[in-house]
Amino acid sequence: MAARTKPCNVPGDVVPAEDMVLETGASLIQNFEPTKQLCAHLNAFHTYADEPGRYVEANHYCAHLTEDVRQCILYDSPGPNARLIGVEYMITPKLYETLPAEERKLWHSHVYEVKSGMLIMPGPSAPGLQQAWEAAETQEMKHVIGLYGKVYHLWQTDRGDQLPLGEPKLMTSFTADNQFDFEKAVGERDRRFGTDYRRKRQLREDIEVPAIHEDADSAWKTRRNSM
Repeated sequence: MAARTKPCNVPGDVVPAEDMVLETGASLIQNFEPTKQLCAHLNAFHTYADEPGRYVEANHYCAHLTEDVRQCILYDSPGPNARLIGVEYMITPKLYETLPAEERKLWHSHVYEVKSGMLIMPGPSAPGLQQAWEAAETQEMKHVIGLYGKVYHLWQTDRGDQLPLGEPKLMTSFTADNQFDFEKAVGERDRRFGTDYRRKRQLREDIEVPAIHEDADSAWKTRRNSM
């Protein structure tokens, strides 16, 4: 059994061997059905709704509940010791439009994430597989671009918290290039994943841009109106 390393900046020692043995036994006997439904890994950046511009990278592991509803578990990395930092729900426009006005303000669009190349589905880097994967990723982006997301982060890892402290924080998406240091954040992410947001932009040029409901992305509108 391989030893498990300790996540950075989390209190406590490595997981004891006894616990690892129990976990292995449980995984052979118990049925982890909800997690088996996860079907997509997405990576993007969220910003705090009450502090637009302050951002966190989030790895989304998503499942479809219905054709209109998705749910995602968010982690700070794709590694085995990743910290669970939040959750996101995604719904189609037809469901979004049924929500009360105040509720709609809590949700964000995905248009900029998709068209800018920020949102990716990490996949194989082998040249023989890359073209097919990019085609599948682009097709997925055609679906995601019209969805609205509601996301809460529970663990403020960007400020160095060793535990998930305080109340959950409503997060939102970036909607324009000038809202944060895109090249620094996305460029560094791309280097780690072996991706290129510039190529993503090119591949997604023909994806149709849906109309964004006026109540979505309210954090940026509130900030603009207060300036």
